[in-house]
Amino acid sequence: MAVFKFHSPETAPHGSQKLLQELLNISGSNGFYSVISESPEALKAYKSLHNLFSQTSFSNEERTVIWQTINVENECIFCVPAHTSMAKKMNVSNVVNEALRNETPLPNKKLESLRTFTTLLLKNRGNVSDKEILSFLHAGYSNQNILEIIIGLAQKTISNYVNHVARTPVEKQYKKFSWKRKKNK
Repeated sequence: MAVFKFHSPETAPHGSQKLLQELLNISGSNGFYSVISESPEALKAYKSLHNLFSQTSFSNEERTVIWQTINVENECIFCVPAHTSMAKKMNVSNVVNEALRNETPLPNKKLESLRTFTTLLLKNRGNVSDKEILSFLHAGYSNQNILEIIIGLAQKTISNYVNHVARTPVEKQYKKFSWKRKKNK
């Protein structure tokens, strides 16, 4: 079993120290950032993808649907609680938040279409049918949105996989949002 070090800004490799300090100043303690900082390139890649995905045409609610859909599907017990907290700070409704966590229907068809298409992209490794693409487009989304979901998939793949291999524990600040998948799909 691999053992990963949870770095502080003082113990992180030189190339990660400044960015790790910045991220910890924003988030407080964060095991994910502490682990990924072992590789300055991985830390920078994650931060870059996060910044880019945050600038996409999606609303906060839609970004949360994409992030949490991926987190839930990948069963990331660190990311689901962290993104639940983030969603609350982004003023995403509790109805949307709980539906994502519990894999129950979202409050409107457009958001449900976004979750469905994100799940299809993830499960099928990008191999979606023309019919599935057209259904997503008919729900009110665009080709641009498809490409932007892929940015979110890249970002969440990094965080979900790092948290899996490092077995990152849920931070104290997120414990009240702890999560475990209720049903296996």
